[in-house]
Amino acid sequence: MTLIKKMNIATALALLSFSVTPLYAEEAPAPVAADVEAEFKRCVPRLQQRARAEKIADDVVEKQLGAVQYVARVIELDRRQPEFSETFYNYLTLRVNDQRITQGRELLKKHYDLLLKLTHQYGVPPQYIVSFWGLETNFGTYLGKMNVLDSLATLACDPRRSEFFTKELMEALRLVETGVADHDTMLGSWAGAMGNMQFMPSAYRRFAVDGDGDGKADLWNSLPDAFTSAANFLQHLGWEKEVRWGREIRLPEKFDYALAGRDVTKPLKEWSRMGITDVTGNALPELDLKSSVIIPAGHNGPSFMVYDNFHVIMDWNRSEFYAIAVGRLADRINGAGALKVPPPQTERMNRDDVRWIQEALNSLGYDTGEPDGIFGSRTKRALRDFQKSKNMVADGFPSEEVIARLKAGITS
Repeated sequence: MTLIKKMNIATALALLSFSVTPLYAEEAPAPVAADVEAEFKRCVPRLQQRARAEKIADDVVEKQLGAVQYVARVIELDRRQPEFSETFYNYLTLRVNDQRITQGRELLKKHYDLLLKLTHQYGVPPQYIVSFWGLETNFGTYLGKMNVLDSLATLACDPRRSEFFTKELMEALRLVETGVADHDTMLGSWAGAMGNMQFMPSAYRRFAVDGDGDGKADLWNSLPDAFTSAANFLQHLGWEKEVRWGREIRLPEKFDYALAGRDVTKPLKEWSRMGITDVTGNALPELDLKSSVIIPAGHNGPSFMVYDNFHVIMDWNRSEFYAIAVGRLADRINGAGALKVPPPQTERMNRDDVRWIQEALNSLGYDTGEPDGIFGSRTKRALRDFQKSKNMVADGFPSEEVIARLKAGITS
């Protein structure tokens, strides 16, 4: 066994990083805190000008937006979101655990009448509403304590996703206009999500519903409002009645892993005719249901067949890990057992590790786009092409063997 095979991925990447020339070696040094604060102070008047142009009331622009403060912690959290840096094993086991399953089942029973009513009205089964609630705020036990206007202004003044968060800030100011909350009381996550279901301001304004009949939609303090709003949101995102999110499956021995991924869709019956079965070995239904194969931890981990509702979940949060966690927690709350194939415990990769992989692939002619440190579908597809060229299992998973092959490729 070679030395690289004995190392964990993090150690291997640290050593290998000296052997590849970055595509952007001359990065500017990170600005000091004083520079960031000064830029934020210059940015706020521009945000106020934007708010006035969007016809937001002057008193809100002056008093509410004028009171925002820069929060360095927000930028720190934005740079290390778990959906982009955590392993599938860690992500799933931390979120779909015995405590959350047990509590979810108890809460499903407690709120069943209301949840069943929402199913009849919106088409979303009860266990999914409870699952979103569990994933977003641990069933309402942590709604977030950060000032939403401060967080959104900080992110709006940061270049990474400035326009997105500027729009959300404008929506938050409109919530202030309508009396939902103000600078002191609008509390939520570091990214500006609020209430039991962690709605962003734009979702709050469009989809929040008064579920308890008191004349207002309060997603912080009213579970009927929160549950009804979540069901309404999912319905508008395109939730399909009587269709599950997906299921664990068993792939045939010679499965072509180039067919895995959300960008490859086939009728369920076609997958079945290729030898894919449910996880117990039974044939899949002969249906025209549009579906895709997902392998979040490589060919040694669990495999899933996912349907349109999986994509609806991803419209709520653009992470495959998150969507699988929502689906699996819903299944477990509804009585399903554990995965037949547990995810393997692998080393966590940070953004620098992923950026190295992207740079290495690009240098070898496998296009990942501009290296950004996020292991997305384009990077996965490029890695599969590289694996295929080396007669490896082309599952798009950055195993230690793959890292070693990349090292060999860029140094040969």
